Amino acid sequence: MGGALTGTAATRDEIRALFAKHSITRVKLGAFDVDCTLRGKYVSVEKFLSSAAGGMGFCDVIFGWDIADALYDNVKYTGWHTGYPDAAVKIDLHTFRTIPWEPGTAFFLLDFVTRGGSPLPIAPRQVLQAVLAKAAALGYRVYFAAEYEFWMFRETPESLRAKNFRNLTPLSPGMFGYSVLRASANQEFVLGLFDQLAAFSIPLEGLHTETGPGVYEAAIGVVEGIEAADRAALFKTAVKELAARQGLIATFMAKWNADLPGSSGHLHQSLWSGETNLFHADGDAMSGLMTNYIGGLVANLPAFAALLCPTVNSYKRTVPGAWAPVNATWAVDNRTTAVRAIPGGKKSTRIELRLTGADINPYLAMAASLSAGLDGIARELAPPAETVNAYSHDASEDAALPRSLTEATGLFRTSEVTRRWLGDDFVDHYAATRDWEVRQFERAVTDWELARYFESI
Repeated sequence: MGGALTGTAATRDEIRALFAKHSITRVKLGAFDVDCTLRGKYVSVEKFLSSAAGGMGFCDVIFGWDIADALYDNVKYTGWHTGYPDAAVKIDLHTFRTIPWEPGTAFFLLDFVTRGGSPLPIAPRQVLQAVLAKAAALGYRVYFAAEYEFWMFRETPESLRAKNFRNLTPLSPGMFGYSVLRASANQEFVLGLFDQLAAFSIPLEGLHTETGPGVYEAAIGVVEGIEAADRAALFKTAVKELAARQGLIATFMAKWNADLPGSSGHLHQSLWSGETNLFHADGDAMSGLMTNYIGGLVANLPAFAALLCPTVNSYKRTVPGAWAPVNATWAVDNRTTAVRAIPGGKKSTRIELRLTGADINPYLAMAASLSAGLDGIARELAPPAETVNAYSHDASEDAALPRSLTEATGLFRTSEVTRRWLGDDFVDHYAATRDWEVRQFERAVTDWELARYFESI
């Protein structure tokens, strides 16, 4: 059984005892890059124990290339101009897990630091840690839970490329949302996923089919602070690893097929003081603090959209009638709006951000969402009027959401709010990576262009 360490400290002696208990013979170390790709390596137990004491180096190219390992030509942090040196990293001993599907292997996450020992301001995990520290300084404990929709296929990396990512075979055919039949028919994968993730310290509150061939939705258990993002980020990699062992492949693209629904990555969140949910008010109502948090989310969604919708593909999902928000709106228990308020009991009162898709980097999306909400509290922002149906009313009344990654990146780069909460170094670096992403797309010749223009133009 795996498990993230809890408590105030984790020592090397504690780690040695855990390694002996779990018969650990090797260690996997990893960190998530800006696109939420887990970059890492295996090390020996001896190397791990040495690095746990004094830190280690990790090539900083993971912040200098894109999701396809193509080198950025527009970032300052690293590049040919720096020689791609090692960045300093510390092993977060509290993130210890055993990997159930790799017996004898322990897993830890890495934290990037500057040569002076302070958190690296462009590293996603450190970005969220910085915002969480600001929340803690204000007296807030922050709870998050992510839920993902993802599509499963009876394919391999080789068959995907042989088919040019077309005419893929789904795990199961047809539109079967909440289908007990489909989940039961694929119980080897479904039950294995549920159980193996729990053993990897990623407990699921729910797992069911969604509307579409081979699509599932998983709700990850709520937890405080950085662990919520760790679970959400590791979930994606774990699903892909477990799927591969059964000859399957998963995608978390926001919109993989124009004719089918997109994939959400909704973020549930609440603020607490001690054991008190600060979003809850008497009579199962929303507190004034929750209202201001909603006001900040709605007002700041356009500025933070580049983090909440981080790819060119993200904006194929946010279209009318696709179960995804099209404007900066909110309402109580309304699934057409960008922000869904869920008042209820003392434990369950929370906010669901529905703008985010499954393609998010959860560290950055949670940092953005928390920053936007805290900004609303700091400025005592009142939200606009509730929306009944975000797809049918006059959208001109709402703050418009960016319609492309280009537009979103421009708003993100020039926003005073993003810079105040996330820092100039990160804003400049991240905006440059999104500029690069757009340029790669602009160079591409798509299937749509070939079908539309090849013969007729």
